Amino acid sequence: MQGKWAEISANLKKMLDSGIFRVWIAPLRASVTGAELRLTVPSAFMADWLERHLLQKIREAAAPVLGLAADAVEVRLVVAGDAHDGEAAAASSSAGDIVADLLPGLGRRARAASSLHLPLPQSLPQSGPLLVDAGERPLARWRHSFEDFIIGPSNSMAVAAARDICQKGGQVRTLFVTGASGLGKTHLTQSAGQAICGAGASQRIAYLTAEEFASRFVQALKSKDLEGFKSRLRELDVLLLEDVHFFQRKKAMQELALTVIKSLQDRGARVILTSSFAPRELRDMDPQLVSYFCSGILTSIGRPDREMRSRILSHKARSFQVLLPDEVRDLLASRLHGDVRQLESCLNSLIFKARLLNCGLNVDLAMEVVGQYAGEAQALDMEAIIRLVCESYGLSEAQLRSRSRRQECVQGRNTVFYLARKHTELSLEDIGSAFNRRHSTVLRSITAVERELAKESRLGRQIARAVSLIERSAGCGVPDGM
Repeated sequence: MQGKWAEISANLKKMLDSGIFRVWIAPLRASVTGAELRLTVPSAFMADWLERHLLQKIREAAAPVLGLAADAVEVRLVVAGDAHDGEAAAASSSAGDIVADLLPGLGRRARAASSLHLPLPQSLPQSGPLLVDAGERPLARWRHSFEDFIIGPSNSMAVAAARDICQKGGQVRTLFVTGASGLGKTHLTQSAGQAICGAGASQRIAYLTAEEFASRFVQALKSKDLEGFKSRLRELDVLLLEDVHFFQRKKAMQELALTVIKSLQDRGARVILTSSFAPRELRDMDPQLVSYFCSGILTSIGRPDREMRSRILSHKARSFQVLLPDEVRDLLASRLHGDVRQLESCLNSLIFKARLLNCGLNVDLAMEVVGQYAGEAQALDMEAIIRLVCESYGLSEAQLRSRSRRQECVQGRNTVFYLARKHTELSLEDIGSAFNRRHSTVLRSITAVERELAKESRLGRQIARAVSLIERSAGCGVPDGM
């Protein structure tokens, strides 16, 4: 029987994205009886996702092995905890276990709330441009969708959970996504917003960053409309809130966020939160608020592997309407090891240069361009980062490690913290100890750098140029000025 499942599994491996296969198919255990394919899965969440997204694919993969038409194959999904045979107890594996372990964190109340259908007012309350009603004309533009989100091992669970939260009867009600800058947190959040808006049913949605949340809070205080502001947030059906680490050490903001998120979860509303830091690292945050952050699915987005980078490049080339030869794509995918922004920047540079020279994309041209992005990469450990930052800012190591509050010293230290977080596996404590600084100081410094980079302020542009130069020197970044 296992031989038949091995054949079916091999067919699925050819049909599916490798990341989807690893997360959703590899953990399964199977038995075959006549036309019935019995699949034992680690959790109800996983069974529901398979039924929604892969049932027909499984039938198509099983059909030639069982000698039947796809419609004649009966697929039966059995949750390991509900099964009554010894085989079911063995059905656990890496990704499946993660999902199964996270589900209890949803809580009885949150799981029950997944079936709630709340009556909605006829019109939206007056608010800022980031509030939208899915049943009416959107007041916000979604720049991203699931259709242009490339899925791989580093993000498949995050995408699956985000898709589930968009479903009318989905099991996920709260999702917390962590990941470094440039790996797709905003893309994922906006994709969920667009999917919910496109579903047709009237929904109140707010999409904003934590900094915008804070800004509106201040505006509400000034206009003496704080209760109205709270009320509008508590009446939402969907809250999409990015960069929640911005709330660190901001007690009033944390209290408001706690009130809003608790109220939304009690009503069965859906919440997606993103952060550059895992909840356990948010030590200057109200523990109760962190607990609510963790009350649903907690997942991360990592760097894309080579296969995923290849698919990202192919997708970007199609969106730019250019022909990207396989050998050029493979060269870029093998030499570039950064985030998605790096891949897009390099491809843009290659296309621009090809148009300038009036030629097609070829390996020789790609070698010239990729050399600006990825030379012989050196390990960006803390020692290398400190040396490169000192060179870039014209500082000595003693000045960098000092308690000086001179702008260039502060900016240099913050850049070290940011790069160490981005390119090493060091914890915030380890990064801080190298400079005799506390965990909270490092977190605040990194958050400040991310904020300036996102705002593209004058300081942000200075930091971006320094980071770009340092990463380029190490063979892991983008060229200066990009």
